Amino acid sequence: MAQRLATEFVKARLLLPESQMSKFLQHVQDPRIRCRVRILDGGSREIVLEDESGEGVCLPFDRRRNLFVCELSCRLVNPRLTHLVRQLFVMFKGAGMIRRIYPGFVMLDFYADGSVRRIIELTGGASRLVFEHRDQVPELEYRFRTTDIEKEIEEIRLRVDLLLDRRRNGISDEEKLRIDRLLRQEARRLFILEA
Repeated sequence: MAQRLATEFVKARLLLPESQMSKFLQHVQDPRIRCRVRILDGGSREIVLEDESGEGVCLPFDRRRNLFVCELSCRLVNPRLTHLVRQLFVMFKGAGMIRRIYPGFVMLDFYADGSVRRIIELTGGASRLVFEHRDQVPELEYRFRTTDIEKEIEEIRLRVDLLLDRRRNGISDEEKLRIDRLLRQEARRLFILEA
């Protein structure tokens, strides 16, 4: 597995209601990462996270009415600090792009509401879509509401009933063989649709 060289948070954005700021600070509890909080004018805050190697990141939270807004662009190398910031980003439903840099390629992760929506791999000028989130609820609702198969099953049953009625009425052996062939086809189609 490739060793990650760095992680860049590009235009990452967190929106926290005032009530969640203390919860945000509680999730920063890591014995190897020091957390300092500075309260600025107007209630804005700067949360500085620094690991034991000295690498740090400043999360500026601007207070806007009852919300704290953090817009962040930074580059992190330490895996522990990177993991903590990404965890906070996901837990508090961040949006933006995270660029994971590896030797020879880069992975671009696009987030919305704390979930990965798209992952693109960049290698030597070429790009490849690795993952894309699709909202499947509308498609499932459409399939649930669609009754085409039920209608076709009903039509097949009606045709089978008619064929059986015709077969019962005194007809030639040749006609019976033709009806039997049609009944087998209808039975096979019915089996497929009901499965």
